[in-house]
Amino acid sequence: MKILRVHAIGLTVILVAFSVMPAISMAADMQSPNCKTDAVRSTYLLGSEDELQITGPEPDEAVTAPKIVRVDGEGDIQVPLVGRVHVAGLTVQQAETEVNKKLSVYVKHPQASLDVKELRSQPASVLGAVNQPGVHQVEGHKTLLEMISLAGGVRPDAGYSIRITRQVEWGCLPLPNATLDASGRFTVAQVKLQDIMEAKVPEENIQILPHDVVTVPRAELVYVTGDVKKSGGFILGEKQNMSVLQAISMAEGLGTAPDTKHAKILRMVPEADQRTEIPVDLKTILQGKGKDVPLQGNDILFVPDSTGRKIALRALEAAIQTGTGLAIYRP
Repeated sequence: MKILRVHAIGLTVILVAFSVMPAISMAADMQSPNCKTDAVRSTYLLGSEDELQITGPEPDEAVTAPKIVRVDGEGDIQVPLVGRVHVAGLTVQQAETEVNKKLSVYVKHPQASLDVKELRSQPASVLGAVNQPGVHQVEGHKTLLEMISLAGGVRPDAGYSIRITRQVEWGCLPLPNATLDASGRFTVAQVKLQDIMEAKVPEENIQILPHDVVTVPRAELVYVTGDVKKSGGFILGEKQNMSVLQAISMAEGLGTAPDTKHAKILRMVPEADQRTEIPVDLKTILQGKGKDVPLQGNDILFVPDSTGRKIALRALEAAIQTGTGLAIYRP
């Protein structure tokens, strides 16, 4: 873990170019100048179970192994020479000042520094198309993928992108597309799920900080049902649409007795909160005599059975609404 080090010389605080966590970067700050580079040091209040690293205290002493301390149940840490120092409820900067103040009784111009080694358990939210959405605890260093794993992993109908929202008090998101929202209180960015899962862009598997919100949107799907070999929902992916022929191909072709003259698309009309039927002459399209028809997200392509066998469209629509009992296929 990289650690942000601040050396306190008297009342002067010098910022050295390290980062508390990979999540707070200069590149992101250049894009969002209102974000703080020292967010954890200046914002986070220390508490029980936080782990700190103490270095120093003499300005001319040789480099020695740093001392690792944990904030105890009473909010204190053990500091060489001075013993117990109460730090709970203080920021890292304030705690560092307090430690050097007490050390000044024994050491002239102490330069003790406090480094955040590990944060205690803090809440972060993972929402959307994951198996266990809700508030989860960030204990220590947790990456984006680790938080999604804590939420039970992504569902089959998860989209291809992940949205991360961070309070500006915790710094900027270190991602190239990070922007401030309209209120100026949050930075928002997106990453491609497949890229980080396949380690194509490992630097985008950023550390998640307390109070971050990770959202996995549900993908747009096209549903194919009726007399086809593989009924179900097919994820559009990053494309805006797919055609009727592409949908039939993804459904592994037609069944044994399809009525290709009377296929139809059931398309949701948001204003009316109901679906409208669009006739599709699938036979003409398959013969190359008709133009292929584009499908939109949430369309249902229905291919009836020529034998008169009924397909329960209402049951299919209910399954779409609840997201249960329906096979989802990812291309």
